Amino acid sequence: RVADAVALQPDMELVGIADIVTDWRIQSAAGRFPLFASTDEAQQTMLQAGLPVAGSLEDLLGQADVIADTTPKHVAAENLPRYRAAGVKLVLQGGESHETTGHSFVAQANYESALGRDMTRVVSCNTTSIVRVLGALQDADLLAKARGVLIRRATDPWESHLGGIMNTMVPESKIPSHQGPDAQTVLPGLDLVTIAAKGAHTQTHNHYWTLQLTRPASREEVLAALRAAPRIAFIRMADGLVALNSTIELMNDLGRPRGDMWEVAVWE
Repeated sequence: RVADAVALQPDMELVGIADIVTDWRIQSAAGRFPLFASTDEAQQTMLQAGLPVAGSLEDLLGQADVIADTTPKHVAAENLPRYRAAGVKLVLQGGESHETTGHSFVAQANYESALGRDMTRVVSCNTTSIVRVLGALQDADLLAKARGVLIRRATDPWESHLGGIMNTMVPESKIPSHQGPDAQTVLPGLDLVTIAAKGAHTQTHNHYWTLQLTRPASREEVLAALRAAPRIAFIRMADGLVALNSTIELMNDLGRPRGDMWEVAVWE
């Protein structure tokens, strides 16, 4: 996703992708993007698998201005010394801690505060949704406090054969769940508490919010505040969009790459 997105930008050039795997994920990128090996061992494995390796991670770093690190959590933190030695700017993903970068990012909420920084962290999809929705109400001076319940998918679709849950729901043992404090790294003024549970599904998440407003407001005023946000889209059960799976089908029918929904869907 990141490589495809960078390749579409008119003011960016994708130098390549560095990885350690040789499976279908990196094979599907071969021939479309230059491939680099993140370790010496991986380079030998990739060459033995017939992948065209353009060089090492250090070779990639020598050509790049910015690295978008999408590795599993904690791997990026381990790679920080290599990145700093190369003098590149960094964008990390939400599995890393806020303390690793000192800045957490949602474009709708705090774009300007990221300007000029050497690194930032793009928060998770759940946290991004919270910031977009509650931030829109906060911008309209409507939000006093929020209490939310998050039903998360059990695992990512591409690895659902490795684990997950069936015929149950698993609540997180701690309150608040990490998404609330994570949202506050982007919008420190948010008064919110989140509770989360894993559901027996592998596509999308569902949030339920109880809000206290700063003043009496009509339904239309609240909807208008949400409509003013660029990455919130309204859906209606009357249109047959009655569950999470139907939103995914809609994205596929709209021709979205990978069936992705870039917006936060809010049932109107």
